[in-house]
Amino acid sequence: MRIICLVPSLTELLFDLGLGDQIVGRTRFCIHPKEAVESADIVGGTKNPNIERIKELRPDLIILNKEENRKEDAELLEQIADLLVTDINTIDEALLAITEIAKRTQTAEAGRKLTTAIRTEVDKADTFDPISAAYLIWKKPYMTVGGDTYIHDVMKKWGLKNVFADAERYPETTVEELRIKDPQLVLLSSEPYPFSAKHVQELDGQLGGPKSMLVNGEFFSWYGSRMLPAFRYLNRWRSEAESLL
Repeated sequence: MRIICLVPSLTELLFDLGLGDQIVGRTRFCIHPKEAVESADIVGGTKNPNIERIKELRPDLIILNKEENRKEDAELLEQIADLLVTDINTIDEALLAITEIAKRTQTAEAGRKLTTAIRTEVDKADTFDPISAAYLIWKKPYMTVGGDTYIHDVMKKWGLKNVFADAERYPETTVEELRIKDPQLVLLSSEPYPFSAKHVQELDGQLGGPKSMLVNGEFFSWYGSRMLPAFRYLNRWRSEAESLL
C-alpha cells in the first residue's frame, strides 16, 4: 500500500505502526520521527497540498483530518485514491482513529498495543484536583481554545478547568478578558505561535502576578502515537503545576 498523510501527528503514527516503507508523501509540517520522515516526499502543506504531485506519487490511501485539511482539497483527492478522513475532538475519538487507521493499514495488533498503553496513562490522570486555566495558542490577537476541541479534552482529563469551555473552537481573547476570567494558570503553547519566556514575563506583568507558564504544544494538541509520551509527561507535569500555585 502506498500511503500519503496530510496530518502531521498521524504521519508520526504511521511510522510508529511500522509503515515507514509505505509512506510516500507528507506535508512539510510532518516532522516526526525526525530522520525517518525524510524518506517521504513533501507534497505541500495541510491547507495547500500539491494535487499534481500527489497524483504523480500514485497513492492507494490518503489520510486527512476534518480540521487540519480543507474540504475542497478532499474532494479533489478522492478522485485520486481512497480517503480516510479523521474527525478528532476528544481523547476517545483519537483512540478510535488509531484503531481505524491500524485496521485499514493491516497493523491492527500494533494499534491495539498502542491504544492499551495510552489508556493506561489516561487512567492515571483521575487523581488530580481541578485548577482553572486558559490555554493560549496565538498572539496578536491572543487566541485560546473552546470546549469542543481536542486540547480542551486533554486539559479536562488532567484537571485543568478551561475558563473558555463555553466558547467554540479557537476564539480570540484579550488581556482584559483574562483578568475578568481570572484563571489560576495561563498556559502559553509552543505552537502554532512560538511563545517564549519573554511572553510569560510580559503577560504576567499585564495580569498582575505570576500565573503564566510555557507548555509543549505537541503534548496537548498532537493525537496519534504522540499521545503516549505526552500523557506520560502530563502525569508528571500536572503534579509540578500544583506546586506553582
